Amino acid sequence: MNFERENIRRMAGYASGEQPDNELVIKLNTNENPYPPSPQVSEVLRQFNPESLRRYPPATAQKFRQLAAELHGLDPGNVIATRGGDELLRLVITTFVDPGEKIGMTDPTYSLYPVLAQIQNCPIVEMPLLADWSLPAEFAQSMNDAKVKLTFLVNPHAPTGVLMPIDQVSNLASELNSILLLDEAYINFVDHDYQTSQLIKQHDNLVILRTLSKGYSLAGLRFGYGLADHSLIEPMLNKTRDSYNLDFISQLIAEAAIADQDYVRGNWRKVIIERNRLKVQLHELGIICAESQANFLLATIPESINSGAAELYQQLKERQILVRYFNAARLGDKLRISVGTQEENNQLLSAITGLVDQH
Repeated sequence: MNFERENIRRMAGYASGEQPDNELVIKLNTNENPYPPSPQVSEVLRQFNPESLRRYPPATAQKFRQLAAELHGLDPGNVIATRGGDELLRLVITTFVDPGEKIGMTDPTYSLYPVLAQIQNCPIVEMPLLADWSLPAEFAQSMNDAKVKLTFLVNPHAPTGVLMPIDQVSNLASELNSILLLDEAYINFVDHDYQTSQLIKQHDNLVILRTLSKGYSLAGLRFGYGLADHSLIEPMLNKTRDSYNLDFISQLIAEAAIADQDYVRGNWRKVIIERNRLKVQLHELGIICAESQANFLLATIPESINSGAAELYQQLKERQILVRYFNAARLGDKLRISVGTQEENNQLLSAITGLVDQH
């Protein structure tokens, strides 16, 4: 007997990137930060007293929310802390979107969005991005015409890294009749001043997603947060959020990490420098990349290089270098390459050069 709901039975789950046990593998496939987290994180772990685990953690992560609010010039009531950014995605859906209501997104986009929509049994409305990976001018009107209840946008975009201008974000929030969830998982790697957090004071339908996975080198912690008007934060924080959703150790680590801005900003600069260098050197090999403002590059692999993207992906894997290949429309000739350390990037370039020379 099958007890699955019908919509769950029909759907496919989220496909995670490869996570090899071999520490010798150069891992450039899941957009992890190549540099370690703040030394303050190590200090928290060193001083941690296991006796404190007898008690439940702070229910709403009050201290972290205060620190995040100060960082963004907001009130703690504008902040919710979540188990990774993915918990915020699920909370926004389950709090504000009834089963059967529509969820809008671009094509391509972060592949978890349609999975979460299907779990809630929500029809998906997609609009393809333009050839330069920008948003069509009619995007908001199309979402409104389709009576979309929630719109997902990842900015910088995944998997391309293309950044949307702040004015365009604000205009979209004004034009959309739905909630706009702006997923800023990669925002720390933008190479110029770019701050959208104040937009929540102008738009009560805007939710901004942030995560400590990328910019703060804490992908293994699973800690994120959302910024929004009080009217959106309150029901998620006090009604639909899991009780004690963030454990005590995670909260202490997140507080230490977000407080050490000097350290993380130094890491962001190193990633930006390496991203720009890697893009130029790939171009010299005949591999063109989208204009990324994230910690990865979407690289178009010509057929002249090892028969294209799928074959190059496999040959790099055989050399213990992992990148991401998407067997999907508009992406089949591309590889997404996470920016590594200078040494890791050099080994990638050396491997690609060697493979090109063989042909």
